Amino acid sequence: MPVYLTEKALEKLKKDIHHARTVERKRISNEIAEARAHGDLSENAEYDAAKEAQGKLEAHIAQMENTLAEARVIDEDDVDASTARILSTVRYLNSKTGSEKLVTLVSAPEADVSQGRIPVTSPIGKGLLGKAVGDEVIIEVPAGELHLKILEITRDGHG
Repeated sequence: MPVYLTEKALEKLKKDIHHARTVERKRISNEIAEARAHGDLSENAEYDAAKEAQGKLEAHIAQMENTLAEARVIDEDDVDASTARILSTVRYLNSKTGSEKLVTLVSAPEADVSQGRIPVTSPIGKGLLGKAVGDEVIIEVPAGELHLKILEITRDGHG
C-alpha cells in the first residue's frame, strides 16, 4: 500500500534511517560489548536491556525501510482542492459542539496532531477524504460519533 509523502518528509525519512543504521546501531553495539565485559550474561540486566534495545531498533529500522520502499512523492502543486485529499487543509464545523477546526490531511509519518496535521489513515482523515465543501459526514471515533460539515478546502492552509 503506497505511503504518500512530500519531498521534505521523504528526505527526513532517509536521514532518520541513516542515523538509525549508523549512530544508533553503533551505540547499542557498544552497550552490548560493555555489558558483556561485566561477566555472567545470565544475570546481567544491562546486557538484557541492551539486547532488547537492539531488537526494538532493528524493528524500527525495518519499519522505516518498509515505509521508504512504499513511498510515493506527491507534488503539492498537483493536489486538487475541490475535494479533501492528502495535503488538503480542511475547515469543518462540529455540528454537536458548534466549534470549527482546521486540519491538514497528511501521511501517517508526517502527522502531528498538535499542529493540526492528521493522518489520512485516522478515523477523521478517512471520513474527510473525498468529501467536498458543504458535505456533512458522520465519523465513528472511540468517543462516539462526530457530525462534521465541511466549510472550506484549501491547499495552502497551515500545512
